[in-house]
Amino acid sequence: MQLRSALVTGAGRRIGREIAIALAQGGADVVLHAHTSSGDETRRAVQQHGRRAWVIRGDLSSRRNVQRIAREALEKTGKIDILINNAAVFFPTPISALTAQEWHTFRQTNISAPFFLSVLIGRQMYQQGQGKIIFLGDWSGRRPSRNFLPYCVSKAGVSALTQALAKAFAPHVQVNEVAPGPVLLPEDYGPEQQEELRTRTPLQRFGSPYDIARTVRFLVESGDFVTGASYVVDGGWLAQGHDGSGTSL
Repeated sequence: MQLRSALVTGAGRRIGREIAIALAQGGADVVLHAHTSSGDETRRAVQQHGRRAWVIRGDLSSRRNVQRIAREALEKTGKIDILINNAAVFFPTPISALTAQEWHTFRQTNISAPFFLSVLIGRQMYQQGQGKIIFLGDWSGRRPSRNFLPYCVSKAGVSALTQALAKAFAPHVQVNEVAPGPVLLPEDYGPEQQEELRTRTPLQRFGSPYDIARTVRFLVESGDFVTGASYVVDGGWLAQGHDGSGTSL
């Protein structure tokens, strides 16, 4: 069975947009979920590659919206072969001012929504005998930042969810995680912070959304014997030890 239909959440911009275009280049029709963006630019980009595209809008923090998005995606395509759980909320939450509502927002959008969407779509994939589910994690799920505590905890949960669902949907559905590193930096990072992060990265540069999209496409097209795995695309940042990123040559 060929993988021909994809659903990408948060596809209106940034990494989600790049992933949707990469899947279209590989021959997939794409259902584009969007919330704060229109998704129209991504839809046109997908169509330029000769593939069909639909935009479904909705706030993933609502369980009802998650169910509706899954239902409409299946109605538009007939079946979903590829699910990319990319959408997430991200903003600083210093512990001194963290509220219960902020904690709830991160939990609902970054953990609960991708879980229930994966269950709804994954059951259909299992019945058809094939499918790929990919979560977008984050390097901070392994090395948390103190000013982004609930975000980091939610991304650590994504890693656990990847392994749990890989077992639940085996042997027919492969479930994996791609965890970006320094690709799109927080908007409040000044030039000095950016330069410090760049020099601490072993490859001495930042990545791009295209690097993430290529990894996703590899898992979709060639990852038939890969499940429950996490691919950290971070330029070697997490691999560096206490002695930094200097070379020994």
